Amino acid sequence: MKNNVLIAGAGPAGLEASAALQRLGYNVILIERSETIGGHLARWDRLFPDGESASAALDSLIEGIWGVKCFTDTEITSANRLGKSFNVILSNGIIVHADAVLMTTGFDLFEASKKEEYGYGIYDHVITNADLEAFFRNGSDPRINNPSRIGFVHCVGSRDEKAGCRSCSKVCCATAVKQACEMRQAFPNSQVYCFYMDLRLFGRHYEDMYLSAQRDYGVRFIRGRVAEVSENLDGSLMIKAEDTVASAPLKVSLDLLVLMAGMRPSVSGARIGSLLGLQSEDDGYFRVMDGILDAQRSTVPGLFLAGAATGPKTLPETLADARAAAVEIDKYLSVTFPEAKDFKQLMRKGW
Repeated sequence: MKNNVLIAGAGPAGLEASAALQRLGYNVILIERSETIGGHLARWDRLFPDGESASAALDSLIEGIWGVKCFTDTEITSANRLGKSFNVILSNGIIVHADAVLMTTGFDLFEASKKEEYGYGIYDHVITNADLEAFFRNGSDPRINNPSRIGFVHCVGSRDEKAGCRSCSKVCCATAVKQACEMRQAFPNSQVYCFYMDLRLFGRHYEDMYLSAQRDYGVRFIRGRVAEVSENLDGSLMIKAEDTVASAPLKVSLDLLVLMAGMRPSVSGARIGSLLGLQSEDDGYFRVMDGILDAQRSTVPGLFLAGAATGPKTLPETLADARAAAVEIDKYLSVTFPEAKDFKQLMRKGW
């Protein structure tokens, strides 16, 4: 008979792993706590570095799970070990006997309101990268009214001991550069500033995107952390920062400030992880067996991890990680349940 594989989280990693495992002949049960699938990708407009449509990428991933049992608005309520397998009860009342479980629970965005000095939730014209992406998708936001001076603050909630996150969120720099260019496209007469600590643009064509932002769009990059944001009488914003290259304090008046909120471990993922006995690192992301040789295996036999459940990742990295997890699950089940492996081979031969 076919092995059952339960996948928790129907974002890009969950969708890609579901498709791969189904092609390998497994019975996949995909669950998603939200009412819709796609995770953060479903709320994005365009992707760096080439400006590809996020909805087109998501549509391709969804096409791959045709035939997969997918339950939305569903969570794991309890789980216990049953021999080599897991007995999992879902919030919709279904009980799943899973021979392997894959955690693709993704990430949460840092709550920008926790950085009170930036004024998110206090001043009308302070938004986050997610808010801006929604504006690109929907075409309207009352906080964005033909701005002529726009600022981006990198590393909001990332590389910040006080915010409880020492690590880099990996995608914020590239997202800021992408969005800065898009704002210049939307508002050609605007001036755009990026306030950064270090620009980390490591992927293929990322540096080209950065150079284009300067050369083609005139985006001004200022190395220095924003110290304070206040509101002027006319509703505009006064930004106080330090230009560390010029070794001078800086004041800039802006019509719109965009905070690049970083990735944080998923709260719902942590809850499921505790039910399954998963361990986490100091940064809150799940611990893997070996960060180099076994990056998709957890410390619990039969439990696997993929995507941002183990740390910040770009979309291509997430998809590659999901495919690798499918391979590791196939290897594990072939050894743990050899009778199922023999059945699969017979089925593939048309027996």
